[in-house]
Amino acid sequence: MYFIAFGDVHESTGVLESIPDLANADGVIITGDLTNRGSREAAARVIDAVAAINPRILAQPGNMDTDTVQAYLEERGMGLHLQVRELAPNLGLLGVGLSTPTPFGTPGEISEQTLAGLLDETYAKADGFGHLVCAIHEPPHGTALDMLGNGQHVGSPGVRAFIERVQPALVISGHIHEAAGVDRVGDTTIINPGMLAGGGYVRIDYADGELNAELKSI
Repeated sequence: MYFIAFGDVHESTGVLESIPDLANADGVIITGDLTNRGSREAAARVIDAVAAINPRILAQPGNMDTDTVQAYLEERGMGLHLQVRELAPNLGLLGVGLSTPTPFGTPGEISEQTLAGLLDETYAKADGFGHLVCAIHEPPHGTALDMLGNGQHVGSPGVRAFIERVQPALVISGHIHEAAGVDRVGDTTIINPGMLAGGGYVRIDYADGELNAELKSI
């Protein structure tokens, strides 16, 4: 089985039909920023565009999404934020969206302390999985995935500490568009596919108890 993950949609869905094997994936994971400070209607347009190709969606808000977006995802039964879902026997998916404060005053911002607490609280629900995939909208601090064009690292120390302590099999992040790529923290692979409009996505394969993930581009 396999899953397709992406984020930072920002209401731009034109590349969806170009993602190979999207229709046949066992699930689609959207890691955050479906909209641009958007409404319920904006979130619905994004979800409907994905669902027209593959309705097996789990999604969470990023910092650019409002509480209304989160409520809509929950109503559709697709909510991932602060939840742990079983993707397959022995394979779990943990979701924590939103971000720490940005210079732009976006609607889905929380403090560093709150984000760290939410990660711990959600992880407490994740017992019993041999393989854990984490969808965390904000990348960990001090990696290739949280670096602005000027070289400044703007990711979350709390996310990094969580990964260092828990060592999940895989983390899918986003948020910092220009920092698409792959990095590692300890034994954990971390992938930021960048903006969906840029063509980046992650394919996660799970077969015979083995988990593999690859950053791909259209």
